[in-house]
Amino acid sequence: MFLNRLPKVLVFAALFLAASAVWADFSTLPTLPDGGRVRSVNHYFDLTPRIAPADVETTIVIQPLFDHVRFREDCKYELTYTAMDQVYAPQSPMHGKAKPVTPADNRLTLSFFLAGEQEHLLVLEEINADKRRVMGEFHLYTVKSDLLPLRPFKGDFHMHSNNSDGAESAPYVAGACRRVGLDWMALSDHRKYEPSAKLPEAFQGVPIDLRIYPGEECHSPDNPVHIIAFGHNAAIRDLYMETAEPQARAEIAQLQDKMKKVPEGVVKFHYASCKWVTDKIHERGGLAMLCHPYWVTGGAHNDAEPLLGALLDSGFFDMFELVSGNGSSDADAYDSNVLQAARYAEARANGLKIPVCGISDSHGCESNETFGRNFTVCFSPTAELADLQTAIKKGNCTAVEIMRGERPQVEGAFRLVKYTLFLLREIFPQHDELCVEEGRLMLSHSAGKADAVDRLKACQGQVKALYDRYWFTGK
Repeated sequence: MFLNRLPKVLVFAALFLAASAVWADFSTLPTLPDGGRVRSVNHYFDLTPRIAPADVETTIVIQPLFDHVRFREDCKYELTYTAMDQVYAPQSPMHGKAKPVTPADNRLTLSFFLAGEQEHLLVLEEINADKRRVMGEFHLYTVKSDLLPLRPFKGDFHMHSNNSDGAESAPYVAGACRRVGLDWMALSDHRKYEPSAKLPEAFQGVPIDLRIYPGEECHSPDNPVHIIAFGHNAAIRDLYMETAEPQARAEIAQLQDKMKKVPEGVVKFHYASCKWVTDKIHERGGLAMLCHPYWVTGGAHNDAEPLLGALLDSGFFDMFELVSGNGSSDADAYDSNVLQAARYAEARANGLKIPVCGISDSHGCESNETFGRNFTVCFSPTAELADLQTAIKKGNCTAVEIMRGERPQVEGAFRLVKYTLFLLREIFPQHDELCVEEGRLMLSHSAGKADAVDRLKACQGQVKALYDRYWFTGK
């Protein structure tokens, strides 16, 4: 044997490297940008629906897609059903016990009463004489009537192009956003609105499904708090920069005068400045997000703790950036997000109600670790701006953080966190596979490739078709 001829230290090294290679191969199997992968059973079979109504009887179809998993006439089949939360109704199928099932026309059609808002597991076994094999473990999710008409749309609205301090052009950022599986996005260049407002022009007449909306990172004079404007119809920076600054300061001073008292330790000017910025954003049809309070800059957290507490209680903001990707080292970014999650949990326990979002704060799509791994999931009828803004204001959104090599962390309302975790495992990988090619072609179009538009036509509508197939529609 070859290993016998190696010095002992090299033998151990070779075995270590071999084991590492096996583990590396397994751990890096995910090829999608956020680290997810399509489970093999979801490649081999079509399960419809995957999202079904709770507490009603639903017809479920399992359809083999390839010859190696097709149903065979010389085999028998058994199905075992369990509910993840162990919530069953009297009408529910017998749980925890294998039940004979009979495919017809190379498909298995089942009628189940699925109780509660939860995940369900169907384990299908093939029996050939005395041999058994698991053909697949199929997962589906039931939701209540308020969630059933909504679809999950992935987005990021805090990122930068080379119009401020980002690395790439605005059209490049848009193409990269679709390539990592985003359904909607907004640039938020520092003190600049126009790059985001003009970005759709780069894809005018181009058949794409990515929704591109206005954004802006606002830094009003002498105010340390960073505020994101999302979906507004006119620049905020024009109201406080250059010749407009004296007027802005005068208006902020008027707000200060009206504020008889602010919480102890809070600089009244900072508090009034945030009120002024968020008011201007709302006047222009946008939502205002309180950004990365625990970002470390100048040796301290960006927002003073008394000011942060006052702002969370103020009602000025529509959403809180719970998951950040602020361009710091991974460790710093992770610590910031842990602190933001803990601060949010404490505030919520004390009665605070504010929607949470996840963003990358990317300054380089090809270099930022959090681009495509930190995002917001909005549960909305469509990915149109008005619907997304309504969904966020209602709190129908979750903040997702996926550190490289780790399982996703999801923040938000408990029922939406449960649902999002299922989607990240069972739905989004297929969704993201469809987005990858569209994003690459958007980048090709931005690079001037003449054939990109025709090729994009073939991609258009793929995600909608996927969702139409996976969601129960009552038909």
